[in-house]
Amino acid sequence: MTSKRSGVFLSLALFASCHAGNNEDAPPPHVVVILADDLGYNDLGFTGCADFDTPALDALAAQGVVFTDGHVSAAVCAPSRAGLITGAHQQRMGFESNLIYTESGTGLARGARTLASRLQDAGYATAGVGKWHLGSEEGQHPLDVGFDRFTGLLKGARSYFPQLEKKQGKLTRIERNLEVVPEAELGYLTDFFSAEAVRLIESRDQNKPFFLYLSYTAPHTPMHAREDLLEHFSESIPDTKRRKYAAMVTAMDEGVAAVTEALQRNGMLENTLLVFLSDNGGATNNSSDNGIWRGMKGSKWEGGHRVPFIAHWPKGFPSGIQYDLPVTSMDITPTALAAAGVQDKEGLDGVDLRPFLHGQAGRPHQRLYWRRNVAAAVRDGDWKVIRIQEKDGTFREPLLFDLASDPSEENNLAGQNPEKAAALLDLLAAWEENMQPSGWVQGDRWLNNQRAKHKMSVIGRDAERAVP
Repeated sequence: MTSKRSGVFLSLALFASCHAGNNEDAPPPHVVVILADDLGYNDLGFTGCADFDTPALDALAAQGVVFTDGHVSAAVCAPSRAGLITGAHQQRMGFESNLIYTESGTGLARGARTLASRLQDAGYATAGVGKWHLGSEEGQHPLDVGFDRFTGLLKGARSYFPQLEKKQGKLTRIERNLEVVPEAELGYLTDFFSAEAVRLIESRDQNKPFFLYLSYTAPHTPMHAREDLLEHFSESIPDTKRRKYAAMVTAMDEGVAAVTEALQRNGMLENTLLVFLSDNGGATNNSSDNGIWRGMKGSKWEGGHRVPFIAHWPKGFPSGIQYDLPVTSMDITPTALAAAGVQDKEGLDGVDLRPFLHGQAGRPHQRLYWRRNVAAAVRDGDWKVIRIQEKDGTFREPLLFDLASDPSEENNLAGQNPEKAAALLDLLAAWEENMQPSGWVQGDRWLNNQRAKHKMSVIGRDAERAVP
């Protein structure tokens, strides 16, 4: 079985599948993409979190589609966002590391086509809120790549609380359509982003379909949380860092509730294709929990790139189903474009997931690929190989896993099945021939960290201390 339906939602799912948004005369859906930052796989109610609740996201999951085998195209922030927003392997433009702001030419390639620019061309009003992290040079700003309006920061992280004006850098200040937002107006950053998203929904051009990209910084470090939420968890979560993490995720869940309520209040929710996911797996430095998935952010283990992933579209998707075959963040762009009636698929590596959610046989992806400098991996069906390059340019013995029988990647089968390992390495090499080499590399610290964390002897968080 590729999907499972709960009895509670069976009738709703059948109704939705009969009204699947395939009517060419139906208005195009609004599109909302909500992205968490460094969220652990197990840190939502519907994925198994036991020490705090996420009711808003759980409700969306219960009424939508839960992708249990959902992945991002990279295990660190910036390249993952590039794959999501373009719908293509970020390696096609040499983008496989986080940005180096002291060097020019890092970030989105000039002229890159994004989900925002494609929807803008199709007549959508477009808005972005939150963390950008895709470049700050000319031609890379959100307003240059398809967003009509943008409120957020260009860099990858900053304080969640107002900071001294003298500490405001160009990349960490909050701007609204190129104008600096005074720090005194921000309050708690997650709440500010949520309120800004609601404001943009309320003030949208009502004559156009609407696209919103809401990219939270939560629960990425620094570990800053609201006092009321810390007090709420003071007895139930004794660990200080985990308590802060729970409070940060809770604030984000409250924001998701505010956004969905705004969509409902404005008569938009029924015809909004809403997707929620994390940019990568949980990180070692924020007390996140990736459950059974080995590894963390920055690794090619499942815990680095398998993420919580849900889609909700009452008029277009079945309700209350679980989809168990592999999908990727690169599928968001082609799925949204197809739902919007955009025929242009040029340059896309993702696929339209709508047919698969309505019963089409087969797998959306037979193969998935990942690469970041010295660490690369390919998955073919349920087989996965990880390839690590040493300092001298040679490659280690590969790591081979059968995810069907060994989802936690505990048993390296390369010695028992060298032919399978070699075949997957050949697939990886063939894929690389169509990709660009990395346009920039962060440095030896990060390369050595990747080498250290991809060893069978490394368990849990060992060798994960230098977190990208």
